[in-house]
Amino acid sequence: MKNLSIATFAVLAVSSMSVAFSAVSTEDKTFATQAAQAGIAEVAAGELAGTKATNEDVKAFADKMVRDHSAANADLQDAAAKSSIVLPADVSIEQKAAAERLSTFIGAEFDHAYVEQMVKDHTDAVNLFRTEAAGGKDANLKAFAQKTLPTIEMHLEMAKKLDRANK
Repeated sequence: MKNLSIATFAVLAVSSMSVAFSAVSTEDKTFATQAAQAGIAEVAAGELAGTKATNEDVKAFADKMVRDHSAANADLQDAAAKSSIVLPADVSIEQKAAAERLSTFIGAEFDHAYVEQMVKDHTDAVNLFRTEAAGGKDANLKAFAQKTLPTIEMHLEMAKKLDRANK
């Protein structure tokens, strides 16, 4: 009986160690959380711009943001699920504040504020995704970051071009 208890303890200890080794790193979890929140924020901002923007190029960009970020959000959800990560369902406090501020603008002021926000958001996202693509430890999240990074870089260049055109 005593040997059975020691054997049971050994099995439990080995099982606990294997779970610890397969756990997702804090950095990967942080990436997943921030990427999910950024994606949610981009879709919401794009939908807002779809109704408030006056410049047709800004409206077209906003529509592309909704489409591309909705697809990326679904891909991230799949990658996170494979790694047993639960993603947030809402944006950060800072992103909520930025959305509220953006919603106060109308007309050309809205267009300008939206494009500026897109340059900032996509600059931050490119940095976030580059870090994960280069050094992520979770294979699912790293692959997602590598796959999605070129699209986010393209969005940043598009936003910068719009910003230059609207100055």
